[in-house]
Amino acid sequence: MLLFDEDRASDSPFIERIWRCHSEGAASFTSIAASRCELVIGSFQGKVTMTVRGPETRATPVNDCPGEGEWLGILLKLGTFLPPFSTCTLVNAGIDLPVVARNSFLLDGSIWQLPDYDNADTFIGCLMRKGLLVSDPVVEAALQDHPQDCDIRTIQRRFLRATGLTQSGVRQIERARYAMHLLQEGTSILDTVEQAGYFDQPHLTRSLKHLIGQTPAQIREQSQPDQMSFFYKTTSSG
Repeated sequence: MLLFDEDRASDSPFIERIWRCHSEGAASFTSIAASRCELVIGSFQGKVTMTVRGPETRATPVNDCPGEGEWLGILLKLGTFLPPFSTCTLVNAGIDLPVVARNSFLLDGSIWQLPDYDNADTFIGCLMRKGLLVSDPVVEAALQDHPQDCDIRTIQRRFLRATGLTQSGVRQIERARYAMHLLQEGTSILDTVEQAGYFDQPHLTRSLKHLIGQTPAQIREQSQPDQMSFFYKTTSSG
């Protein structure tokens, strides 16, 4: 069973949330769609991993979550990425960085100490100062429909480079997660359709089955007890 212990916000403009969890006994869970990249440090049976994970465009069953493992996640803000890696190649995938000792790993030719729950903000700040983590302001501006000083093709290219997704793809994921939050809070299905901006109930159902892995009724009634990956709350992106 996967148990999320805690999560917290950060003062860093590059971090969405920091979370940690552990497992008790092997179990399956559903990794739901997400528009952000994240860094995940794992520990299982003495083996440590450092993974750069990209956005996910669908709900994916994970059948081999090991028991007695521990994980720390640093969820990055939308539009924040690591230039040494192509975000597009990270979509629905991840890259394991070389771990050179139990508490350090290799990135861009340098050895870095693995962060923990308390110093993750400092770690991200160090990456930023070394130019290994950047954020493109065009992403937030595009999603907010703010005027920009570049043409549409440049905006699309920079958006795709930073997120690995199109603007439409990000909006669909954010809307589905917002709808999931509304349903979990007790909002009716019809009200969720209206508040999240879906055309009708079938549209909502198709979206949630693909991106979340459950129907609106299953989410609202919690009738399907499958565990899900870390859920950050979001607002509707239109």
